[in-house]
Formats: sequence, C-alpha cells, structure tokens
Amino acid sequence: MEETISLRELLQTLRKRLILIALITFSAVLISGVVSFFLLTPIYQSSTQILVNQTKSNQQQQFTSQDIQTNLQLINTYNVIMKSPAILDKVIEELDLNMTTSALNSSLTVGSEQNSQVVNLNVQHTDPEMAALIANKVAEVFQEEIPDLMNVDNVSILAEAQLGENPSPVKPQPVLNMAIGFVVGLMAAIGLAFLLEFFDNTLKSEQDIEKLLDLPVLGGVMIISEDDMAKIEENERNRRYRGDKVGA
Repeated sequence: MEETISLRELLQTLRKRLILIALITFSAVLISGVVSFFLLTPIYQSSTQILVNQTKSNQQQQFTSQDIQTNLQLINTYNVIMKSPAILDKVIEELDLNMTTSALNSSLTVGSEQNSQVVNLNVQHTDPEMAALIANKVAEVFQEEIPDLMNVDNVSILAEAQLGENPSPVKPQPVLNMAIGFVVGLMAAIGLAFLLEFFDNTLKSEQDIEKLLDLPVLGGVMIISEDDMAKIEENERNRRYRGDKVGA
C-alpha cells in the first residue's frame, strides 16, 4: 500500500517537535554569537590604490589609445609581481615583520576593475595600524622595483592607506554569522524532527492504530491512576449504599 504524507501531517510533526526545534535553533544562534564575539580574532582591512599610466615625454602631450591598452594588458602582470617574493621579501625586511612571505601573501588581495588602470591593494591584519603600514609599504616597494623588473616607469600611487579614528573589523561579522547559525540550526532541527518521526514506530493514539490496521476503532483502554481508582471505588460504595437504603 502506497503511503502519502499530507501537509497537515507535516505540520503536526513540526508542532510535536516544536520545543526540540526551538532549542536547537537557539543553541546554534547562541554558539555563533559566542564564537563571533569572544573566540574569533577581529581582522582589519586597509586599502591603497595604484595607477598604471605611462609618463608623458616632452614631445608627447597626450596619451594614445595604444598606450592605455598597453597599460591594461600589463595590469595582470603587475598583480602577480606585487605578490611575488621579490616585493614581499623586501617589505618584510624593511618593516621587520615577524611573518613569512607566504603569510604576507595570503593577507594581500590585489585586483582591478575591468578596463581600469587603477589597481586596488587590500591588506588584512589583526592590527589596523599594521594593515595600513603594510599596504603603503607594498605600494612603495612595488613602485621602486618595477622599473628594474620590467624596465618601465608607469606606476604611481594614487591613494595611500589611511588609518581611521575608530577602525572597525571587516570580519568576523557577528550579525551575519548569527543569521547563518539561525538558518543552519533551523534546517538541522527540522531535519532531525522528521528523522525522529520517521524512526518512531510506536503507537500513541487511536488514529495511529486505525491508520496501521485500516480498521475502525471500536473502543480504547484508558490508564487509570490510583487517585481515579479510589474515586471510582468510593462512588461505587456510595451507589450501593443508596441502593440498600432504597431497598430497605
């Protein structure tokens, strides 16, 4: 016999496990909040911008489209060079950083918008002041080294990284993490509720018996407590006593 599950049965399952769902969801949100606020180290980000542009000569009064296209084609190369050991090793040496080249590389993000000659350099660090310092030093070293590396002089620093008065971390984001925890916890709780219902093969009501046997239920056996039994016996004695009085 093919079994079908109606929407009402699904809602009844959720309602029956409502406390379990609420506890799991609340626990997931609470754990996400505790981890975000107290366990994860705040990470700050600082950014600088580099302009890739040819230096005009005295005879050249304006840039041609060919010059701009050449600069655009070099940007991807510059992005790789900027994160190379040739640049980062010198940054570590000049700033006396207690970190490896690989660690510094992973903290850098270099990119540019499509068809843009401006390269954005982002640095993430646990210290906001150090993040700005590294960003400016990478841009400075890159500008100094690129003429020797590629025999060109078309890089200038457009905007230096600045340290704000009250810098705020870019991660973790407690509100976002708690929202994700809520969604994940709710989905896990609902899944667990349906899983428990699927493996629960006990009969709890007359409807369960009627559904299992496909037969109408004619009666049921109730569980009577000791107090209820005492009341029944007392009522029975009173009934007999009244009957005896009427017979007399």
